[in-house]
Amino acid sequence: MSVRTSGITVTADGRRSEGLVGDRSPAPAGEPKALGTGLGVDPDDLPDGLVVADETGRVICFNAAAARITDIAPEDAVGRPLEHALPLQDIEGRRWWRLTDPYGGLAIRRGQPERNLLLGGREVLVSARYVRSRPTGPVQRLVIALRGTEARRRTELSHAELIATVAHELRSPLTSVKGFTATLLQKWERFTDDQKRLMLETVDADANRVTRLIAELLDISRIDSGRLEVRRQRVDMSAAVRRHVQAQTTAGQRPDRFLIRMLEPLPDLWADPDKVDQVLGNLLENAVRHGEGTVTIEVGPVSDETSTEGTSVTVSDEGPGIPEESMSRVFTRFWRGSKRGGTGLGLYIVKGIVEAHGGTITVGRAPAGGAQFRFSLPVATPAFMA
Repeated sequence: MSVRTSGITVTADGRRSEGLVGDRSPAPAGEPKALGTGLGVDPDDLPDGLVVADETGRVICFNAAAARITDIAPEDAVGRPLEHALPLQDIEGRRWWRLTDPYGGLAIRRGQPERNLLLGGREVLVSARYVRSRPTGPVQRLVIALRGTEARRRTELSHAELIATVAHELRSPLTSVKGFTATLLQKWERFTDDQKRLMLETVDADANRVTRLIAELLDISRIDSGRLEVRRQRVDMSAAVRRHVQAQTTAGQRPDRFLIRMLEPLPDLWADPDKVDQVLGNLLENAVRHGEGTVTIEVGPVSDETSTEGTSVTVSDEGPGIPEESMSRVFTRFWRGSKRGGTGLGLYIVKGIVEAHGGTITVGRAPAGGAQFRFSLPVATPAFMA
């Protein structure tokens, strides 16, 4: 059941008259068409709320989205003065239309930017456009856009979750650093050299953990704002993979747990070496921490003939893998494959880095049943030629 809302019609000579914007029925011969019908768009098809007031301040259009957002029926709004049909207030309780005075205020004003206002106890995002017949003439129409606050609340919730995660992750290493340094300062003479070395090594490890977390936060900020810089240099992907595997074995992993497959020759790759290291380190660490069995790293040229020339890297393990229902969330913030530590930000950053290079990354199930991550980077050009 469609809702008929009052609107504006435009005649062939450009004159405006009131009509039914929401009426989809064809206009009789010789009659002006409704503005929405003439453009092929019905106001009720718009995703955001639309309210239009005429030159006298009476509502002539109130679409279905506006009714949903405000919980006001169109028939209760159309034809009424705007101040009564849409009684908005600011956060201090002041009546918004009296405060802004769109019809009697400064003639040079063109509208109101989006802001959070109150309507009967609920929050609504409101913006307005003043339509004048000439730059400083009287207001002919007042066009108001309404949006719900659900999207903003989700963003605020995400930010709050990020802050809570960061606070939790920072508390443990900082507590350790503070405790060991305070103990060493107060009781230095009571400890042997081996005890002092153990404490200082723990402090150093925790300081590195804090540094990595801060680097992750900076990366997230740059990814979200589109300011992640890529400084392209020639990258030897084979050497990079071997270096990361060696780092894992140096840290205590068995050398026979890793299997490297090189499908050469590889095309010349120009990428940011530090960020490539970040991607490889994260994927290998995830495979070691959350997977089981042999970790296989396969490096080769992009095999898809429809893709641009580049290099692909596949990291797979033999663990339980990722459930099908979770694969769509793997690259989102705070996703964790298990309860074995981590901030849940690593794969989100990996995806941002790969896409900043113009590449792609996917997740699936490995032949042995574990998780399989595959990313590809285009050959690209060096920074000094870009």
